[in-house]
Amino acid sequence: MNGEEDNIPIPSLVDQPQENQEAAGDGESTDQPNREDYGKTLYGCEHYRRRCKLRTPCCNQVFTCRHCHNEAMSVLSNPKERHELVRQDVKQVICAVCNIEQEVSGLCSNCGVKFGEYFCHICRFYDDDTTKKQFHCHDCGICRVGGRENYFHCPKCGSCYSIELRDNHSCVENSMKNHCPICYEFLFDSIKGTTIMKCGHTMHMDCYSEMISQSQYRCPICSKSVFNMSRTWERLDLEIEATAMPEEYRYEVSILCNDCNNTGKASFHIFGHKCRHCNSYNTRMITTGENHQ
Repeated sequence: MNGEEDNIPIPSLVDQPQENQEAAGDGESTDQPNREDYGKTLYGCEHYRRRCKLRTPCCNQVFTCRHCHNEAMSVLSNPKERHELVRQDVKQVICAVCNIEQEVSGLCSNCGVKFGEYFCHICRFYDDDTTKKQFHCHDCGICRVGGRENYFHCPKCGSCYSIELRDNHSCVENSMKNHCPICYEFLFDSIKGTTIMKCGHTMHMDCYSEMISQSQYRCPICSKSVFNMSRTWERLDLEIEATAMPEEYRYEVSILCNDCNNTGKASFHIFGHKCRHCNSYNTRMITTGENHQ
């Protein structure tokens, strides 16, 4: 809906039920806050609670949020028409209460309602649900959730991480400005939770859990073990010791360790090849034994 439609005025205090009038009392001081808060959390979409819609400059359509726009545009039959909204390009919003189109701001210029309890003018972002503890990170250039006091910006990784990871994670340059290696969604501005692995690479938490449930314990990008596998390696030691290979298979092969990146020799075994530098079985053969297929 746009500003050409009928102007629907916001209900005043006198239009409210009698008990609301008594609770509000008399005077200017309580009228303005009630007007700004009218319709709070009653409008929005599946992604956000907000009291306005966005006029998207890329296709001149109206959507409640950029995710609604991107989802609609991603399924267009013509691939050339598919696109995503650049949030900073939004210039016009439509009030969800009175339907008046206007320039981006925090309050409706016509009926005075607050478009969102949280508002970021840089991101053109509105949200009535402040329990998410939204904050704008100037280094990231976007708004994040979880409370500014609980996060820090890692300049090398190029993203905000939990304060628990300060000086306690492996930095990979711009690790968050990549696609999830499982579902291939862009991680930097994804609304899904992400996790950082020991190697420093990142992926969605749901994708990580699904990967582990499938008994896959290596990073899909660099193949390093995603957590401490020492007990698993100890069990492999016992199984290999109890399972002798036939005489014709008793030879050494050259291996590369995915965990420590060292190369070396290991006795061939169908259960695995142990790195002599870090005792990991997360290895790969780079040559077979001499004169053996």
